[in-house]
Amino acid sequence: MAAEKQNCMIIGAAPITKELLQEFAPKDHFIICADAGYEQALKLGVTPDLIVGDFDSAEKEPPKNIRTLTLPIHKDVTDTMFAAMRGLAKGLRAFVLLGCLGGERMDHSIANIEVLLFLREHGAQGFLAREHTRLFLLREEKLKMTKMKGATVSVFPYCGPNCTVTYNGLEYPLQYGTLTCGGMRMGVSNSVVEDLAEIRVHSGTALVVVYQP
Repeated sequence: MAAEKQNCMIIGAAPITKELLQEFAPKDHFIICADAGYEQALKLGVTPDLIVGDFDSAEKEPPKNIRTLTLPIHKDVTDTMFAAMRGLAKGLRAFVLLGCLGGERMDHSIANIEVLLFLREHGAQGFLAREHTRLFLLREEKLKMTKMKGATVSVFPYCGPNCTVTYNGLEYPLQYGTLTCGGMRMGVSNSVVEDLAEIRVHSGTALVVVYQP
């Protein structure tokens, strides 16, 4: 099935709306649920291709008719990271992570940003999505935003002391500006003001958060 489907959807345990799920066409993705993420999927009428986890946060056991890999509770990687590793092992290189941002555990959200970094360093791309919010890691590349006037964009250096970026189509443009960790120049709460906007990362790695109510 992975050979037929080129994209991977990882579903975590944080709440997901039906509208968000359908935005990414589950039928076109190889779907891996991380731990209690299968509860979110089944609640929304989606049958995953694979379930992985130690199920410490699940309310009940996974269904017997869905392929499941049960992991030990004591391990070096999170359930979501293991799901990403399985997707990579199947040859998938484009990932969307739903139910992996927000929820009660801030540490889980931070750990899932690390999953994005892991994917980048293994030749894949991915992003985190929740209702109204998308989170990307960019490294010497650009992010185009089309017909997103009014969206709020924030950019932070990640995995290094700084990053050099250019903004076009934003309220506060920037040309080859350097953002530094703990510095006075912060890329928080910019706004899209043109039908075509772009963030280009010239050097370093940038964490980009796009919020569109």
